[in-house]
Amino acid sequence: METRTRAEQIRMLVLDVDGVLTDGGLYYSQDGTIGKRFHVQDGLGIKLAQAAELEIAVATGLDAGAVHTRVRELGITEYSFGRTNKVPFVEDILERRGWQWANVAFLGDDWVDAAVMNRVGLKMAVANAQPEIIALADWVSSVPGGQGAVREAIRFLLTAQGRWEALWRQWAG
Repeated sequence: METRTRAEQIRMLVLDVDGVLTDGGLYYSQDGTIGKRFHVQDGLGIKLAQAAELEIAVATGLDAGAVHTRVRELGITEYSFGRTNKVPFVEDILERRGWQWANVAFLGDDWVDAAVMNRVGLKMAVANAQPEIIALADWVSSVPGGQGAVREAIRFLLTAQGRWEALWRQWAG
């Protein structure tokens, strides 16, 4: 099945954090807390997806306060942290919603994302993902993680679903 056709069936985009929503850098403060850099365009992209009823979920292996804060600010309710195996998290969402794996896209960058990517309907990778992840992907962003790749993925999905133009017209007045 063509990538664009699979994109039409997507109801939820699951995002990895480090290397996807962020640039992958870990910024340690003097007290040992980890800071992260998020791209504002990705944040607006997430809000646009939510307005178009494309569910956004976040799954990360690390437990960082900066991520908790950003997820909360963006109104993301499906959030898993501190677990490297992301499959059970997505399975739980699918069971609760009555959806299939074909209704899920996943945007990842590293080996920890492979197991969930192998199950979803649309495998997506950031431009600077590991070669094995790019080889798995149906779609690859033109920009690296943390540099607007999430926004680009959302644009692709919503364009395939015929929802992007209406959002633009609404914002452009």
